[in-house]
Amino acid sequence: MRKFFSALWWIVSAPFRFLFWLVALPFRGVKRAYHFLTDPIEDRPLADSFADVLQDKNVRASLWDHIEGLRRHILRSLLYLIVTTFISFAFTERLINYLAQLVGGLEALRAIEVTESVGVFMRVALLTGFIFAIPLIVFELWLFIAPGLTPRTRQISLVFIPLATIFFAAGVFVAYYFLLPPALKFLLDFMGIRAELRPQSYFNFITSLLFWIGVVFEFPLVVFALTWLNFLQPRMLVAQWRFAIVIIAILAAIITPTVDPVNMGLLMLPMVLLYFVSIGMSYFARFLRRKDKEEKAK
Repeated sequence: MRKFFSALWWIVSAPFRFLFWLVALPFRGVKRAYHFLTDPIEDRPLADSFADVLQDKNVRASLWDHIEGLRRHILRSLLYLIVTTFISFAFTERLINYLAQLVGGLEALRAIEVTESVGVFMRVALLTGFIFAIPLIVFELWLFIAPGLTPRTRQISLVFIPLATIFFAAGVFVAYYFLLPPALKFLLDFMGIRAELRPQSYFNFITSLLFWIGVVFEFPLVVFALTWLNFLQPRMLVAQWRFAIVIIAILAAIITPTVDPVNMGLLMLPMVLLYFVSIGMSYFARFLRRKDKEEKAK
């Protein structure tokens, strides 16, 4: 009989318990976030784990924990990308029309394959979904490395989540408005031969360039992360700036869709500027790392 009344009470009180759980959910989330940002370090930094695994077998378990955690973050990032790509389906067609304005609109393109238009649609949707997913992907990366950071560094590093999106969007903006117009003009008027543009080749060219220029604009954040992990030193970046410009010129020649020096220079200029911005980011990472060590020593 006692079990009967206990089960009855559990059933009757279930809606109220669910309502209480629903109301308390945001407060629990805020509490967990506060503790995550302010609690002391509970885990070894990733760089230290990789350094020690060659010397001590006892740290291998910790390393495997890092790998398992990385796997979960990668799977969630892929899920975010799938969801944002499906969301981008709602306006991909309008975006395709906008991208085609550089060559006079979709009327200037001629498809010769049955599935060509579908392939173009999916390619543009995937690029758009990736741009929307950047904050979530970077947030997953931050969650992976945050346990090895001090509370102060965790809070400061949060600013790089929106910065990753801003930098990538800036690269896409520069590529579309400053690099692509002269590049297309040069390619389409070269030797006076009229080009019959296919949607597949045109949008493969456009989306590839937009994507890689956006990736290039993430270079300062990558330098910051590598400096934080003690793989780079700002003094090395300063000392090797001449060699870096040569490397940038080679990369610009590879990425640039044309062979003329004008478009190559248009790409080199932001890359060189980003290199010097990266030096500043490297010094900033070094400063935070020093503060982090001081806080650990207390």
